[in-house]
Amino acid sequence: MTTSRNNPIALITGGSRGLGRSMALHLAERGTDILFTYRAAVAEANDLIGRIHALGRKAVALQLDVADSASFDAFGHAVATELERSFGRKNFDYLVNNAGTSLHASIAETTAAQLDEIYSVHFKAPFLLTQRLLPLIADGGRIVNISSGLARMTLPGSSAYGAMKAAVETLTRYMAKELGERRITANVIAPGAIETDFSGGMVRDNPEVNQRIASMTALGRVGLPDDVGGAVAMLLAPESGWINAQRIEVSGGMGL
Repeated sequence: MTTSRNNPIALITGGSRGLGRSMALHLAERGTDILFTYRAAVAEANDLIGRIHALGRKAVALQLDVADSASFDAFGHAVATELERSFGRKNFDYLVNNAGTSLHASIAETTAAQLDEIYSVHFKAPFLLTQRLLPLIADGGRIVNISSGLARMTLPGSSAYGAMKAAVETLTRYMAKELGERRITANVIAPGAIETDFSGGMVRDNPEVNQRIASMTALGRVGLPDDVGGAVAMLLAPESGWINAQRIEVSGGMGL
């Protein structure tokens, strides 16, 4: 298998909304075809497909709940089917493990069920889903795992989430090492606070929280989805092929 020089294909989990949507559009603008997952947002997924088609690129949406690792084998078969049917390929080039949920609870308040869910979504899923998709990733391809500034900074109520993202950052280095013989790179993008509907839109819709984060950030504002979407597209550009096993924080200089 070799990476296609024309029309590379990216698979983005959680692509229908927020950061994943921005990643998909930025990559499509740069000539990448998109295969993305959604959990329940069917209308948003269909809208994104239309937007990508308008950019002259192909797009396919597949339903996936990343918390359900028992579904990953069937999902892998669905990906292989769509690659051949919709793209005329047996492999894809870029995997972006983006799908996630939030949790705000102190260590004292976090329940075992909450911890299990955060583990399932933010560590178990990137590990096992990448494992399942490895036969479908082209040699010379790229993996981008999405972490968080909270793996570096400590804010009350984010212990479980931040710890799982820190685990993903360690996992990424192991991916880079073990997949190097196939010339597959693995890197981390770690967003800071971004204006999306994540955490119930807390950063976007709460002026007090928005201003407090802006005051903690060197560039004086909170992040926007396109800040992250553009960074992922940059990391997946042909010129970035020698970047490997790195953590790139996209936070505007938050918490320096």
